[in-house]
Amino acid sequence: MRLLSGDGSALSDEATTVARLGRSFEVVPGVSPTTAVPLYAGMPVPEHLRSTSPVLAGVGPELLTQLDALLADGLDPSTPVAITEHGTTTRQRTQVGTLGDAPGMLDDLLGDPAVGADAGALPLVAVVGPAVEQRLELSWFETLPLFGWDVLVPRTKDQSGTAIAALEGYGATAHVVPTIAVEPPRMPQLVDKAVQGMVSGRYEWVGFTSANAVRAIREKFESYGLDARSFSGLKIAAVGGATARALQEWGLAADLVPSGEQSAAGLLEEWPPFDDLLDPINRVLLPRADIATEPLVIGLTELGWEVDDVTAYRTVRAAPPPAPVREAIKSGDFDAVVFTSSSTVRNLVGIAGKPHKVTVVACIGQATARTAEEHGLTVHVIAQESSAQSLVDGLAEYGYGLALEAYERGEQVRRPSQRRRRRRETTA
Repeated sequence: MRLLSGDGSALSDEATTVARLGRSFEVVPGVSPTTAVPLYAGMPVPEHLRSTSPVLAGVGPELLTQLDALLADGLDPSTPVAITEHGTTTRQRTQVGTLGDAPGMLDDLLGDPAVGADAGALPLVAVVGPAVEQRLELSWFETLPLFGWDVLVPRTKDQSGTAIAALEGYGATAHVVPTIAVEPPRMPQLVDKAVQGMVSGRYEWVGFTSANAVRAIREKFESYGLDARSFSGLKIAAVGGATARALQEWGLAADLVPSGEQSAAGLLEEWPPFDDLLDPINRVLLPRADIATEPLVIGLTELGWEVDDVTAYRTVRAAPPPAPVREAIKSGDFDAVVFTSSSTVRNLVGIAGKPHKVTVVACIGQATARTAEEHGLTVHVIAQESSAQSLVDGLAEYGYGLALEAYERGEQVRRPSQRRRRRRETTA
């Protein structure tokens, strides 16, 4: 697939080349920047209104020439103008002024240090005329609760898909920093024995305390040529929503998911005691990481169950991120960090240092929040449910609250990292 922009000449050349090679192709028309960017900036301009609200596109000097031409044609210098940079991305920024202000507005945009050395080649889109007034009502993108936020996600990329998508949906940019790596257990024969026991009817329950445990057992099943049908007759417990979803992806439905705190303690609170009249077998399998689960084992034993606590995978601390990332974490360049487990807290602090105090800290549950506080962090958000979506929803609600407070004080809405920079500039 090729994405092409421009007047179609490049498309014509490539299509001709492909046709001469005897290959089939398909052309899918895209939306032009002069249509898409005003929509994202809250200023939709239908084609029939473009005579009174022209939409112009070009790099800085080219756009200024177009705007000067409108003045030369007699358009009132007080005509409203909105100029947007990085349209349709989370770096989008729109300045509103008048046609007479346009040179200064462009200087502000192109002089922004965040734009970098390529400022002169930065594509810009300008809306001129009455359509600019729609922005007060229709600015939907730049007013998203996490718009422009840089959010640290201390997990591996393949485990962060839900969080990344949810953050982008609220206008944020996710920055994934792996803090753990998953490796096979040191004694894989114990997992082999556990799988054989599951298939042969040794267990009444299997309790999964993480999505990684589900994946580890699934991989072992598949290596034997087994699938979800081999769980027939087994009861399944999941520690929370993410683990339950990993089971669903395998075609399995959890019989027990805590309705309260989604943690090992919450799971234990709702686990039924062994009943020799109702339960033909009194054994429970807990496939887990190499991190100890003694409280859950002890609690199940007190409920009358015999527990096989088997290491299905190991978690090891990932290598430290590059020095610029470590510095960004410690200096407050990230607006927020989302912790999805206690181990992500411990490992991030261990490999990269403690996030700056201006960074908003969001935790997936009470246990993770306690770990964050033990490491000297102030927790601002605790998810209502143990899921990445709920975690990001909570962060978005917090971001909305910050914006509302700024609005009520009559102040400009600033991201957490911007407030830190502003204080530093004020004291300099």
